[in-house]
Amino acid sequence: MTEYMDELDAFSYREKIAAGAPVLIPAGSIEQHGRHMPLNVDVLLSRAMAGRTAKQIGAIVAPPIVYGYKSQQRSGGGNHLTGTTSLDAETVIAIAKALVLEFARHGAGKIGIINGHFENYQFLYEGVDLALRELRHGGTEDVTVMLLSYWDFVDDRTIDELYPDGFTGWDLEHGGVLETSLMLHLFPERVDMTQVDDVPPAELPNYDVLPVRPELTPASGCLSSGANASAEKGKLLLDRATSAMAGAIAAEFDLTDSGT
Repeated sequence: MTEYMDELDAFSYREKIAAGAPVLIPAGSIEQHGRHMPLNVDVLLSRAMAGRTAKQIGAIVAPPIVYGYKSQQRSGGGNHLTGTTSLDAETVIAIAKALVLEFARHGAGKIGIINGHFENYQFLYEGVDLALRELRHGGTEDVTVMLLSYWDFVDDRTIDELYPDGFTGWDLEHGGVLETSLMLHLFPERVDMTQVDDVPPAELPNYDVLPVRPELTPASGCLSSGANASAEKGKLLLDRATSAMAGAIAAEFDLTDSGT
């Protein structure tokens, strides 16, 4: 059974933290994912990934960070697209810092951030670094934080199975096979495959231009097609990525008595 922090009473939560349970914080975004999926894909998937991982290591899943850093044209279609609702870097950094400090105040010494939005990573990292500096300056040395983006735990064998015709790369996977498959497996009622724009991967320059040139982003907002997505592929992704994340967290945090 996965323990979600916001569903626990304060006293049960306190006992679990005192017993050494790690805390996993999902980090998502509100970002367009084409016509076939909702704006909260990154929130749903980061929370689901954190939940499945937590079940394997006896961790607690915190409520997700809902908003993320600005969508980039070469990895998320761009922040100019209506519906995408983003935070600036300073705010993402401040949120990450504040949450690490809060969970440390609760007594959590093992914290993991499960990232589901490509553009978040460096700003989450900065917030964590600033929090740990502050804690150590105050004499707290026993807090460790891991940052994990779930796609980094999809191995080459899995990629070969998912993309038999060749993999276009993670930077073009926005709204494509990976996210669509996971959504079909986890939240099929929120995916409309009849609305998938089955077009070739986006052709974007290998540099950024500001102001953004909207015409470079495909009309769908997706950077590759999700037409070849399936619930079966989603289950494969979920099982392998969460198993690998659970193994990495258990090893890093020396969890000898993990969950079932």
